[in-house]
Amino acid sequence: MAGGVRRKISAASATSRTRRAKQSSPLILPSGIFTKLLVVLFVGVLALAYQAIKPAAPKIPGTSDGPLVTAPRIKLRDGRHLAYKEHGMPKDVAKYKIVFVHGFDSCRHYSVVANTLSQEIINDLGIYIVAFDRPGYGESDPDPKRTPKSIALDIEELADKLGLGSRFYVIGFSMGGQVVWGCLKYIPHRLAGAVLLAPVVNFWWPGFPANLSTEVYYQQFRRDQWTLRVAHYTPWLTYWWNTQKWFPASSVIDYHPDIFSPPDKALIAKLPPRGPYAAQVRQQGEYESLHRDLMVGFGTWEFDPMDLENPFPNGEGSVHLWQGDDDLPVPVMLQRFIAHRLPWIKYHELPQTGHMFPQADGMCDAIVRTLLVGETTTST
Repeated sequence: MAGGVRRKISAASATSRTRRAKQSSPLILPSGIFTKLLVVLFVGVLALAYQAIKPAAPKIPGTSDGPLVTAPRIKLRDGRHLAYKEHGMPKDVAKYKIVFVHGFDSCRHYSVVANTLSQEIINDLGIYIVAFDRPGYGESDPDPKRTPKSIALDIEELADKLGLGSRFYVIGFSMGGQVVWGCLKYIPHRLAGAVLLAPVVNFWWPGFPANLSTEVYYQQFRRDQWTLRVAHYTPWLTYWWNTQKWFPASSVIDYHPDIFSPPDKALIAKLPPRGPYAAQVRQQGEYESLHRDLMVGFGTWEFDPMDLENPFPNGEGSVHLWQGDDDLPVPVMLQRFIAHRLPWIKYHELPQTGHMFPQADGMCDAIVRTLLVGETTTST
């Protein structure tokens, strides 16, 4: 009888064959889904990166989520406010009027000149001093567009709003000393004299010989080398670098004790604690205060201080630069070079002295007397 041979297939064999067929079937995604998944992944990574580098909004004084305003303030040309604190003689009877510029991680309450100047010299010479919170510090509004020029114009406007007259003196310490270079550049016609106390140096100022600035740069802690590289070359990463936890960032922001030399440590041990005002320094957040200082101070400047001309060619005023020879944060080698390039600056180098020398007993009396009446009893 004609016909095909029929084979019986067991249930187990059929199940096995079905399973093998399913295992060998390739996974086929709908058209374009793989590309869409890659795009979603890429966007997710970008979003995480953006969140990491985006700084938190500053807590502006006087706003609903910001600190209370307790200081007198002036309103600037662009609507920002600048907080200040007055010391010494009333300004309407004072003979000499001084604007003090505070340093890094500080505020108006830590005016070393005003806080340590003797009452005797204040009365004898008739001195008025105003200290102010630089933008983003204390109770002064932040300035996201801050430059060496803008802060100089802030100082000029502060002097005008307070009625300090056509000319006034400026004294700046550390990062505040660096600000004084901007005053010498942009408002020299308003100055009666100026003092730079251990002013912070920008390693990228073009007037420095490359071998000198490089040598001194590499004498810093490696963590600080990287902090300044980031601030100079990729300022948009400054917030991320100083808040990430993978690598150590700025030793100054972290209050690392080794940033101070032995003379500094001995002097600091005698000083009282910073007290109740310490919380005001960073109360708006670190980005528009500390990080902005780094980006401006070590960024690319519009001018080189070593190209400045004498603002007092007829001797009607003077500019003084004071520097300790054992200053670790601000290397003395670079200050010596600046003083050599600018012979019109009266350079005072203090032996066996660190960065905090203005805090030493009687030091600010000597600094102010030298500025105002030309008397000095210190080594120069």
